[in-house]
Amino acid sequence: MSTKVIFALVYIAGVFVSAIAQILLKKSAGKTYESKIREYLNPYVIISYSIFFGATFCTIYAYKEVPLSLGPILAALEYIFVAALSRIVLKEKINLQKFIGLSVIVAGIVIYSLPT
Repeated sequence: MSTKVIFALVYIAGVFVSAIAQILLKKSAGKTYESKIREYLNPYVIISYSIFFGATFCTIYAYKEVPLSLGPILAALEYIFVAALSRIVLKEKINLQKFIGLSVIVAGIVIYSLPT
C-alpha cells in the first residue's frame, strides 16, 4: 500500500471520528441539565471537543501526503458518516429530502474527483 493511500486513510479516519463527535454533541443537546454550566460542561461535550481536537491533528498529519485538492473530497464524506451514524445510533429516519441531499453530495464527490 502506498504512503498516499495510508495518509488518505488517516484523513478518512479523522473525518469518521469527527462524525462520531457530532453524534455525541447531538446526544448531549437532547438532554436537559440543571444549569447552563452543566449544559456546556458535561462528559459528552468534553469528549466531543477532545475528539474534534484529535481529528484536526489527523487532518494536519494526513496533508503531509494527501494532495490539497483531495481534501474537500474526503471531508465531504463526513456528511455521509453523520447520516449513517444518526440512523444507527440516534434511530433517525433518512427521509427523501435527506436522501436526495446525500445523493447530490456523492454525485459532487464523484464529479469533482474525475480527472480533467
